[in-house]
Amino acid sequence: MAHHGAGLRQLLQSSGRSAGAAREFVAALAADFRSVDLSPADRAMLEYAILVTERPSSVTAADVERLREAGFDDRAIHDICAITGYYAFVNRMAQGLGVELEARFERPAGEP
Repeated sequence: MAHHGAGLRQLLQSSGRSAGAAREFVAALAADFRSVDLSPADRAMLEYAILVTERPSSVTAADVERLREAGFDDRAIHDICAITGYYAFVNRMAQGLGVELEARFERPAGEP
């Protein structure tokens, strides 16, 4: 969360949000993305990513259909699944090998 949160904060700031607003948004997103004002497409994507991460064997055609209903085409759905799986893999490799977060991504206490 610290590494990706830092990247998201930078992206939000480059799109015009203040540092404080970016920090608050990322903190709220990390705490519970369901509490953040997101587009229906972003919400559907995150719900699917959580499902693929936590219970991949329970994904059904209905879950994929919800993404289509949110506006994603087959290519985008593939990409969401592939990126979710890839990040899960990379995170597990880094954690399993004891890789420590680079200092530039360290976050102040209390920040995601």
